[in-house]
Amino acid sequence: MSRDYAIEKVLLIGATSAIAHEVAKHFAREGASLCLVGRSEGKLESVAKDLRVRGAKAVSVIVQDLTVVDRHEAVLRQAVDYLGGLDAALIAHGQLPNQRAVENDPSAILRAFSVNCLSVLSLVTLLGEFFAAQHRGVLAVITSVAGDRGRRSNYVYGAAKGAVDIFLDGLRARLHQSGVTVLSIRPGMVDTPMTMAIKKNVFFATAHDVGKVIYHAMRTRKSVVYAPRFWKWIMVVIKLLPRRIFHKLPF
Repeated sequence: MSRDYAIEKVLLIGATSAIAHEVAKHFAREGASLCLVGRSEGKLESVAKDLRVRGAKAVSVIVQDLTVVDRHEAVLRQAVDYLGGLDAALIAHGQLPNQRAVENDPSAILRAFSVNCLSVLSLVTLLGEFFAAQHRGVLAVITSVAGDRGRRSNYVYGAAKGAVDIFLDGLRARLHQSGVTVLSIRPGMVDTPMTMAIKKNVFFATAHDVGKVIYHAMRTRKSVVYAPRFWKWIMVVIKLLPRRIFHKLPF
């Protein structure tokens, strides 16, 4: 099945995130139709206005708390109705918990998993089935390099993202012959409002640069990308470290 088709109708879930907005800008410049989903109506409308100015053919918004998984099917139906079909979807919502604040609080850990894992798996399942039925589509999901190996500084967040990555690996294998692209995006540290409280260093990328990587990965039907790309080699080293050494590291 050929996967050479235009991406003209795009769903962006978690559309007010800095990275998702940057990805949307690229599609807007091409005149794509966009549907934006997020919790804040005011922020969604602001992003929508910006994307219309940048050239989007049409922009619609859906206000929804994505942890309410019972609403996911309705959100997808509404998005498809707005767009008149669907070529690609980007799932970009998430929340970075304070590791120290949540690691001894089971209820806080479950809330972190609800946002960063369970809600994503629900959406991925519904979108995967939708794209499989039409024998084409790009399903892109932002995970994290934190999911590659559990580290003391963020293992709650990393475990949630790692679970999503494993799920995507299985879904990618299941849909391999269907004409559907399942793309895992693993950013490193990115300077966004979500990381505002973290001291910045030379490893931090901009949302602009990461958005560009994601856009091109969606366009070229990649399976897994690190953003920026140098994180792939950093994580290769980290994953190869013996436990007796790894556990002594301060991060």
